Amino acid sequence: MKKTLTLLVFALLAINTNQAQIGFNPESGCILDSDGNCLPSTILSAVPFLRIIPDARGGAMGDAGIAASADPNAIHYNSSRLAFAEKDASFSATYTPWLRNLGLNDVFLTYLTGYKKVDDLQTIGFGLRFFSLGEINFTDNDGNPAGTGQPRELEFAVSYNRKLSENFSAGLTAKYIYSNLASGQRVGNTDINSANAFAADLSLTYKKKGNLAANGSLWTFGAAVTNLGSKITYTGNVIKDFLPANLGLGAGLQLNFDEYNSMTFLFDINKLLVPSPISPTLVDEFGVTSDNPDYDAGGEVGPDYKEQSMFSAVVNSFGDAPGGFSEELKEYTMSFGMEYWYSGQFAVRAGYYYENPLKGDRQFITVGAGLKYNVFQIDLSYLVPTNNRRNPLDNTLRFTLQFDFAALTGDQS
Repeated sequence: MKKTLTLLVFALLAINTNQAQIGFNPESGCILDSDGNCLPSTILSAVPFLRIIPDARGGAMGDAGIAASADPNAIHYNSSRLAFAEKDASFSATYTPWLRNLGLNDVFLTYLTGYKKVDDLQTIGFGLRFFSLGEINFTDNDGNPAGTGQPRELEFAVSYNRKLSENFSAGLTAKYIYSNLASGQRVGNTDINSANAFAADLSLTYKKKGNLAANGSLWTFGAAVTNLGSKITYTGNVIKDFLPANLGLGAGLQLNFDEYNSMTFLFDINKLLVPSPISPTLVDEFGVTSDNPDYDAGGEVGPDYKEQSMFSAVVNSFGDAPGGFSEELKEYTMSFGMEYWYSGQFAVRAGYYYENPLKGDRQFITVGAGLKYNVFQIDLSYLVPTNNRRNPLDNTLRFTLQFDFAALTGDQS
């Protein structure tokens, strides 16, 4: 039953269904329940696994990483960071248990990444993300067994990154996405199929040296638009779901106190470039409901906000919240991170992540550590929720192993 619940949770994330509600109230600026309380209006998309922070380093710093120093996992946050990579080549592998608190041992995320410098200006990166939801026992509407399945999702990415000047770089990433949640099953007269999509990331990084510490400092600013791509469907419907396109902006400050001690502070802000959900009904101050004319003005197959093209959705996502500007601000998430290195060999990290209660309510503190020895580096992270909202990574230790080819060959330039 737990595994069936797991599949249901991710199916709801992939198929944007309406929550229990009586309608949107313009005066309150939110969707109300029968008691007059504001209900969450979380922005949902297909294949949400693309937005899971895949590595332990970023996971230990409140999911911040857009303006962090270059490592193989930069391809998730901001691949243009790789143009500033100091080593010739590096490889990373991460394993993240998922929903371990529910006693599930076969639900996990693995992430393999690497990069290779072509020359002083150019760097090539790659990433392979695999998300397994374990084995699921399917049943029909009457509760009869309907076979078993192994839902799984995959992303393969390749990036090209180039310095445009001594302090500025740009990156372009191409992605192939595959999602198989319940292929071969049938709901009513509808066959469930696997889904495929293509997407791209565009990213920029700017670095500037300073003298805020005894051994110098380094400012880093980054921007990344990720998961821009084709819409996706599991049923062949005319109305398709959006990929989790996202705009991320980040800033970082590294302070080098002496040759042994350094500290980095990171701040990221992210916004999904996906339409805000619209309630099909309106409710006035007297509790009277009526049809929402903005839900399906044309009377087509589905709601208007889901019929937009990808480009229209991206542009409109900055001003389409039914609650106006105040609701738009609630759609931004914030990450704060800190990283301390001693002698370039031992790191301690901490961070905080905030999401508005009406837009997902993920709020947690993260901690972690890193140890670099010879050709290897291992990073660990742990998540501690700061509210009553359950998190798939509650009480879960995840780790990343990084392999430094330059250290192996003795080339530390």
